[in-house]
Amino acid sequence: MKIIAGLGNPGSEYEYTRHNIGREIAQAIRKAWDFPDFRFEKKWNAEVSEGKIGNKKIAIILPDTFMNKSGNAVSAALRFYKVKPKEFFAIHDDADIFAGSAKLSFGKHSAGHKGVESVMRALKTREFWRFRIGIGGKRDIPAEKMVLRKWTPDEKRAIAKIIKRTIKAVEIAVSENPDRAMNTYNQ
Repeated sequence: MKIIAGLGNPGSEYEYTRHNIGREIAQAIRKAWDFPDFRFEKKWNAEVSEGKIGNKKIAIILPDTFMNKSGNAVSAALRFYKVKPKEFFAIHDDADIFAGSAKLSFGKHSAGHKGVESVMRALKTREFWRFRIGIGGKRDIPAEKMVLRKWTPDEKRAIAKIIKRTIKAVEIAVSENPDRAMNTYNQ
């Protein structure tokens, strides 16, 4: 069993903002893999969709907490499914990576990302996989304001490509090997 979490903020006012790219990609993965619609799981305060890729069981979750409380939903889901953190994949924005770029990493520090810090605190480890989706660019405004901005038309085209690449990389990571996915995704 593997768990994929798209980190972001619930609510229509946050849709299509930079901070919600993790949620957006998790929703795109659910569609691409033809998993059932998300259903709300009250015990975790998250939306969940379950399915299989090959012979691997997968749960995709969207915490319905705000970003800085993501760990509450993630840790509850991992306990329920009896999944170890190394079998967990978080998808989230990263202001230190340019928009249109992305990286897969394992066991890294949070670099100040409040959602990732929340997950690390709740899981009591940083030993999990992270698809870090670039939202950065020129740093002419503070990060806390930048994350709530919508994408420019040029960025939307680049992000559409990253979403497709990430769907493919997540599939390789959960069905085959995360290291193999990292080798192709991080190029």
